[in-house]
Amino acid sequence: MNWEGVIFDWDGVIIDSSELHKKSWEKLAEELGQILPNDHFERGFGKRNETIIPEIFQWSNDAREFERWGKRKEELYRELAILKGIKLAPGARAFLEEMRSIPTPCAIGTSTERKNVDLAIEQHDLSNFFVGAACSEDVKNGKPDPEVFLKAAEILSRNPGECVVFEDSPHGIEAGKLAGMKTVALTTSHPSNTFMHLNPDLIVDSLALVDPAQINHLFD
Repeated sequence: MNWEGVIFDWDGVIIDSSELHKKSWEKLAEELGQILPNDHFERGFGKRNETIIPEIFQWSNDAREFERWGKRKEELYRELAILKGIKLAPGARAFLEEMRSIPTPCAIGTSTERKNVDLAIEQHDLSNFFVGAACSEDVKNGKPDPEVFLKAAEILSRNPGECVVFEDSPHGIEAGKLAGMKTVALTTSHPSNTFMHLNPDLIVDSLALVDPAQINHLFD
């Protein structure tokens, strides 16, 4: 079997947005007069805001409040992203160009809001690299539920078993495996040992170090 589609998580895979997200959470906490747990960013990485706020921050159990606060956090993120600019992750553009030249269709499967994705795509002129995107608004369940990756496969018109997922969080790798896809873990946000128990098909430091021949071997 050959790989017929590529699905990318967004933050930490295609873009390097960790500092912008950290600062936006800090600004939100300051606005609300709340305290952030010391390890909040690591524990919340790859999760949806409606999970992070009640379960990790424990700021509130009122769904209306953490929905409103989550939206405000993303507004703060976009304000910072416009002011400071969004960085591409190492090797991202070159790898996308290689996928286009093969050609292999690519989609996005992410827990972030579509407005955030669109902003980065606009800043870096990436629209021609992707068939489409499945974002937080498109699914009911966050990772490690596989819903977002299954929707991305639908966007590509590919069977899940024909797709490979690039992820930088353990929750994302688990979601990819539950979707029945090959998984590549990037250590851009978490060290390699945090992925070992999930047995991803490949672990690399960044897209800059991925050779398409390695992906071919995953489907042998």
